[in-house]
Amino acid sequence: MSKFKMTQIKGVIPAMMTFFDKEENVDIQCTRRMVDFMLDHGADGFYLTGSTGECFTMTAEERNLVVDTVIDQVKGRVPVIVHVGDIGTKKSIELAKHAYEAGADAISSVPPFYWKFRADDIYSYYKDISEATPLPMVVYNIQLAGLMDMGLLLKLADLPNVHGLKYTARSHDEMGYLKEKLGSDFMIYSGCDEMAFSGMCAGADGIIGSFYNLFPDLYKKILAKVEASDIKGGMRLQKIADEVIFAALKYDFPSVLHGMMNWRGLESGYSRKPFYNYEDSELTGLKEEILRIKEKYQAEELDMFHF
Repeated sequence: MSKFKMTQIKGVIPAMMTFFDKEENVDIQCTRRMVDFMLDHGADGFYLTGSTGECFTMTAEERNLVVDTVIDQVKGRVPVIVHVGDIGTKKSIELAKHAYEAGADAISSVPPFYWKFRADDIYSYYKDISEATPLPMVVYNIQLAGLMDMGLLLKLADLPNVHGLKYTARSHDEMGYLKEKLGSDFMIYSGCDEMAFSGMCAGADGIIGSFYNLFPDLYKKILAKVEASDIKGGMRLQKIADEVIFAALKYDFPSVLHGMMNWRGLESGYSRKPFYNYEDSELTGLKEEILRIKEKYQAEELDMFHF
């Protein structure tokens, strides 16, 4: 059973990668190690089997295995949100039911994609999934799946079991409006790693992102700057994060994250094909660029640069 209320799910939440071995099987031991690494570095929760987790390359059984493994390793220390999105409602409901039985604290989903679904179809998709379990639903608004407009988001928020929104867009004016409109009990998460500081200033309750796998501790510092109303300090840290992210995104994502984790001795496994996996020698230029960023900002205090 879930341990956390929806309003307790806040802070820095890594959109957790899925860690495969060389044969492209889910690497259970690596997954457990990475859970502990992120918790030790300040993660306030986990968002599982989303796009960063390569969910659409995985079977339902594999996705459920990741969920079971992470929840077992977390042992109730922090909340767990499980992304159950798929093109088909039936599979999403099955994934949602498993998440509930496994002890997740919330579920989430992108809207159905690939075909051009009507707004009514998308509404029905979320209604059916959110009614399938008692878990709160976090609607996931992201460009890759087709951004939903304000009218549809507000309509979805009226569904009894929809209690949150993962907002992965740069229009933080809209995100702030939604937070004001929907109230303190409706949780909104900023999904742009590059704009975490802005998102929190706009009223987000927490941040969910890919690069928090690598350095959740940096983003904890950013959130602390927001709480302290330290605009200058927060912007400095966000600029450091952004320059590292922009350098990394010159390479294939999410596989570049594995390479960057390996620099820190984490042995984080592989992405699944067709994602390309880098040899360490192929990332020499990235490592040099990141060290230049460290020097530029004189950022010795940040653990992310210790490799």
